[in-house]
Amino acid sequence: MKKTILFFAFILASFYGFSQNSVYGVRAGFNISDLDFEDQYDYLPHTHRNGFMIGFFGEYKLSNVIDLAPEIQFSAEGSKQEELRINYIQLPVLFKFNITNNFAFAVGPQASLKAHEYEDGVKNFTYSGVAGVDFMITDEFFLDFRYKYGFVNLFDDELGVEAKGNTMQIGFGVKF
Repeated sequence: MKKTILFFAFILASFYGFSQNSVYGVRAGFNISDLDFEDQYDYLPHTHRNGFMIGFFGEYKLSNVIDLAPEIQFSAEGSKQEELRINYIQLPVLFKFNITNNFAFAVGPQASLKAHEYEDGVKNFTYSGVAGVDFMITDEFFLDFRYKYGFVNLFDDELGVEAKGNTMQIGFGVKF
């Protein structure tokens, strides 16, 4: 737990570490998520979950083409069944590659901390990979699309069930 808190503190401190060429903002959007069970567990009933996400971000210029974009967000994910719904506080750290002035490709890791019921058979801390695209509508407003896929099993080892989360996010944001 101490490592988790230290990791979150490090990421949040990075918001203040870059003072030049930085932009801050907020984004919100719609999630379509599901659990990707191993073949032997496909018999478990589950359907995708529609949810939402909201978060804050910073963007820091590393070069004319690359930005570092750490975020903190709340995201409602999992599956539609009540026992498979999982809400997270997430910390994606994305590298954005600016293809044009209005279009960017983003990729990076994401750490997720479960936001409820810590002893329910679902792991409290997970890691994922994120990839997405951003489209600037104006200098302040943008649309984005992201896909996240989990790297680790979401369920505690004692349960004997293996599944990884996957989520599509369609978002809208404002840069300040």
